[in-house]
Amino acid sequence: MKVAVMTDTTAYIPMDLREKYNIHIVPLSVVFDEETYREDMDITTEQFYEKVREADKLPTTSQPAIGEIVDMYESLSKDYDAVITIHISSKLSGTFQAAESAGKMVEGIDVYPFDSAISAMGQGFYVIEAAERAAAGDTPEEIMAHLERMRQYVEAYFMVDDLSHLQRGGRLSNAQAVLGSLLKIKPILHIVDGKIIPFEKIRTKKKAIHRIMGMLDDRVKQGKVKRVVFIHANDEDAALALESEFKEKHPNIETMISYFGPVIGTHLGEKSLGAAWYTV
Repeated sequence: MKVAVMTDTTAYIPMDLREKYNIHIVPLSVVFDEETYREDMDITTEQFYEKVREADKLPTTSQPAIGEIVDMYESLSKDYDAVITIHISSKLSGTFQAAESAGKMVEGIDVYPFDSAISAMGQGFYVIEAAERAAAGDTPEEIMAHLERMRQYVEAYFMVDDLSHLQRGGRLSNAQAVLGSLLKIKPILHIVDGKIIPFEKIRTKKKAIHRIMGMLDDRVKQGKVKRVVFIHANDEDAALALESEFKEKHPNIETMISYFGPVIGTHLGEKSLGAAWYTV
């Protein structure tokens, strides 16, 4: 049985891995005024952050149209018997629900939608695991069961660098943003039950990054960390520095670099930085 693996752009899987695992991707979009841009297709991440700096208000985001997902399933049905389709948390976007509905509209391919309950490369971890299992000959049911088991082992923490960005998005009042900026507060966020929530408020960026790296080190000591990804919002040098620091201490653990693209970047803001990992 040939099993395809599909996701959406908010997984932000590095291009070499997309090609290696033959991952099929449907784009989400950002909307500036009346202009719609599909992630990774109509606008690059660098262009997006530049437009945000120049814009008076933040863009909105939109999920793929059901028809676009149906078209992808129908195209995959020519070469595959089934598709595992893994998406951004259903509490952050309607993409999973759209993928689920689209699956009921196609014939000739069995569709298995999976709500990752996370986003960014945390979501990408599920995609890579599914692709590896599919290549090894696992059935769709076996792959889905494995993804469910992974849930308790995937973690992700993000530091927000720019409080004014959260304020522009309506998540902080002006007073909170001003006070937080004066105190150099750098909130650390994580995802619980599919929602982005505060984890801790840390004074200074250096301390916030140290806190995230400390939690990662704790996990390495507690169990076998299989993969780690360092994720940046238009600040690749910072992510590479974290990766280098980690690799010095743990050279045998697989690491990678990813990014917060337009859709997630709309909510977190430029220069945000984070890490995700999972244990086995």
